[in-house]
Amino acid sequence: MKLYVYEHCPFCVKARMIFGLKNIPVEIKVLLNDDEKTPISMVGKKMVPILQKQDGSFMPESMDIVNFIDKSDRKPLLTGATNAAIATWLRHVSEYTGRLLLPRFAAAPLEEFATPEARKYFSDKKQAASGDFQEHLKHSDGLVKKISQDLRALDKLIVEPNAVNGELSEDDIHLWPLLRSLSIVQGIDWPSRVQAYRDNMAKQTQVNLFTGIAR
Repeated sequence: MKLYVYEHCPFCVKARMIFGLKNIPVEIKVLLNDDEKTPISMVGKKMVPILQKQDGSFMPESMDIVNFIDKSDRKPLLTGATNAAIATWLRHVSEYTGRLLLPRFAAAPLEEFATPEARKYFSDKKQAASGDFQEHLKHSDGLVKKISQDLRALDKLIVEPNAVNGELSEDDIHLWPLLRSLSIVQGIDWPSRVQAYRDNMAKQTQVNLFTGIAR
């Protein structure tokens, strides 16, 4: 199987996580961000992730991929209960985390930005939708302080470092990609339980953090 992704994409991380958690081999293929032709030829629109299954057919949508792979061996891992407080926390921080993350992704040495054209495509699209990157960066200190405070609230919700609610559930699939994305931001004060969870899940899922390129 092949999984077509962007490195920065949290939806792609959701799909990658289930392969790592179940230790199922998959070939990761990173598309250039300005490559519209390839995904359109597969699923009719520019989007990722896209799974190419063993029969050659294509499946888009991150949670469809997660559920397909999790149930493929009839031994699902994501059987734990969810906690509404996790979804509430994610909705709250989603109101501002893009302003922290998008400018940093746009400047990062990621495969989807291997050409100047691909990087410009991303920057132009995202700035048109969310505002000027340089303006966002001017407010980084305040945003870093805000996410550090919100992570302290999250710290109280984490039950175990290997599963946010104590048993793997869809909450892990939704929560960890954001924490992984936030690892590209320097200066965040990571509470101990959140950091232990972030780092443990990176090992479990076999998906890299961005700490080495944080800025």
